[in-house]
Amino acid sequence: MVEVRRLGQTEYSAAESMMRDLQQQRLQDDIVDTLLFCSHPEVVTIGPAARRDKVVVPSDYPTTDVDRGGGITWHGPGQLVVYPIFRWDLENEANVKRITSKLEEWAISALSMLGISAGTDERMQGIWVDGAKVGSVGLAFKRWVSRHGFTINFATPKGRVESLDGCGLTAGTTTSLDRLGFEVSSDELVDALLSIMAENLSRTDAKS
Repeated sequence: MVEVRRLGQTEYSAAESMMRDLQQQRLQDDIVDTLLFCSHPEVVTIGPAARRDKVVVPSDYPTTDVDRGGGITWHGPGQLVVYPIFRWDLENEANVKRITSKLEEWAISALSMLGISAGTDERMQGIWVDGAKVGSVGLAFKRWVSRHGFTINFATPKGRVESLDGCGLTAGTTTSLDRLGFEVSSDELVDALLSIMAENLSRTDAKS
């Protein structure tokens, strides 16, 4: 069973603090698996890989360091952020790669329901459409309970995510669905994800 929380726009620091609290509660079995949907005011999160590679983010972007896997990730308006605070202990969840792939396939299947053909790309993990990256995946674990999650860019401010490069991808590789000709809302994305959560993640909404 999964408790679903739609938070709306939330400051990144507040969401991170909430994730840490929920992760601890989940570790102690005080709560069931919990799924957060939200967006953030603009901020670029810098993961360990980006710090190791000394990736430089332009000075006109607010930044914050994070402990999830991956490099840099833009957050801001027009992006859906999905944070599963889950205990990953099912048969096909034996390692981080499988869990990451499961989240990617969940997002890809949801986009397919909305008429958008998405997939993965050997250049980097994440969600890709027409050769462009429209979503990132990055997790942090404590005893197989996760924090962080994935993003889907659907209508981000023009030029903001496109201007960033780093961790092997040049500027312009990451973009937003509306720039590729697809019009979709945050609510449509959330509804699509929830409608196939049982099929893709073998977990059901506690309210269903």
